Amino acid sequence: MTTTTFIDNAKVMSKGQVTIPKDVREILGISSGDRVTFVVENGSVRLINSAVYAMQMLQAQMAGEAENSGLTSDEAVMDLVKEVRAESEL
Repeated sequence: MTTTTFIDNAKVMSKGQVTIPKDVREILGISSGDRVTFVVENGSVRLINSAVYAMQMLQAQMAGEAENSGLTSDEAVMDLVKEVRAESEL
């Protein structure tokens, strides 16, 4: 994984609004209408695409669940998929 530092500035308006610079929006994959998440830690803030953040949180919560369920190989996963599909056809 490559770590890149990118720095840009924005002015805070009277209502607390900030325009996220175009380059930052592009890097974060944020488009008009998307939601963002602010993570404040130790006096610093991280701005994250909310969809990406939600997926990261879900992955963290689900870590180890496949092993706990006995899904330790591709074959076990495929067997489960076949079983679920067969049940849905009934």
